[in-house]
Amino acid sequence: MFMVFGGIKAQDVKDTLTITLEQAIEIALSDNPTIKVAEEEIVLKKTANKEAYAALFPEASLVGSYSRAIKKQKVSMDMGGESATFEMGRTNSYNGGLSINLPLFAPAIYKGINLTKTDVELAVEKARSSKMDMVNQVTKAYFQLLLMQDSYEVWKKSYAQYVANYEVASAKYEHGVVSEYDKIRAEVQMRNAMPSVVSARNGVNLANLMLKVLMGIDEEEIAVVGSLKDYELTMFQQQLDDYPIDLRGNSDLKQLALNAEMLRQNVKVQQTNFMPTLAASFNYSYISMNEDFKFSKYEWFPYSTLALNLSIPLFKASNFTKLKQAKIQMSQLDNSRINAERQLQMQATNYKNNMDASTEQVVSNKASIIQAEKGRDIAQKRYEVGRGTIIELNDSEVALTQSQLVYHQSIYDYLAAKADLDLVLGYEYVRK
Repeated sequence: MFMVFGGIKAQDVKDTLTITLEQAIEIALSDNPTIKVAEEEIVLKKTANKEAYAALFPEASLVGSYSRAIKKQKVSMDMGGESATFEMGRTNSYNGGLSINLPLFAPAIYKGINLTKTDVELAVEKARSSKMDMVNQVTKAYFQLLLMQDSYEVWKKSYAQYVANYEVASAKYEHGVVSEYDKIRAEVQMRNAMPSVVSARNGVNLANLMLKVLMGIDEEEIAVVGSLKDYELTMFQQQLDDYPIDLRGNSDLKQLALNAEMLRQNVKVQQTNFMPTLAASFNYSYISMNEDFKFSKYEWFPYSTLALNLSIPLFKASNFTKLKQAKIQMSQLDNSRINAERQLQMQATNYKNNMDASTEQVVSNKASIIQAEKGRDIAQKRYEVGRGTIIELNDSEVALTQSQLVYHQSIYDYLAAKADLDLVLGYEYVRK
């Protein structure tokens, strides 16, 4: 039996996997089902592309048929001035052989191959988008867990201080130095802090579970390295770098571009409905016609044919409507791309502004913590010597707790905004 975090106990003895952010991302990219599905989709599209090429190869099949004449066809012929009527064929007819077909000129197949190539590129881009989105989610979940742990530590220390304040007030009350009000006030403040401690502990549990889900881990327990304070210097260093808003790497825009290319290819496919097609066919068959079912006495006669089949479309109304629909879809997609680019530009600008604001808040909050600690120390000394009140002491602890929580929240806000900005700009995670 051991504790992963304060107050979190496992039912069975399990090994704890201590991970860094990079390790969490690596595990998620390897084990998360969403990434595996995206990779399988690429394989599926490549197989479809091979299928399109396969249409250019000849098709060979064995064919056979049997027919029984219910009423035979009759023909009338002039025989020396007299009309004679004859029945044609036999009751049972058998036909079997080999059939081979080969497209010689098939514009729809050629354009379909180009369409499947673009479809493969789209599947690759979707897989890249899934990976970047997974990196974004894991990064924010990792930092969320750090935030919950830091907040839990702040609340534990604050609760410990409230307990100490209560013990001091209780001792002074026993010696008649302070009134019972001070003791009651200190006890109420101590008990009011406990729900926040429990809530912070539950927040750690939930954040830990969320990170495990994203990483694809079921049984093994995990623990993260460090705290948000470790990223403060990195945060200021990143702010010195210029982050130009360049959306050329954005996956959504790339997918829209590939969808537009697929629509252009689809228009070309629809245009092939107005073009002729040419195919070659070869048949080699055996035929037998008989009046009975004495198969051993049947005579089979071979015959073969080689043919060229030319089809020239003259008029089909649906071809015109399908072509018009494809062109309308291209126009719709172009308008959607313009709107998406504006939205992404706004998002990227907003994330940059949030990063700037969080940096300023961290500087202010850090100074606020120093002042709050100093105020708390002064309030403690004043209360110990009987010149301060329990209200002043409690207020100083509340101010310190609030400053510490806001400080950690500001760092998290910066890191989350940075992760979202990287996603919008299309920055890919580089494995080390």
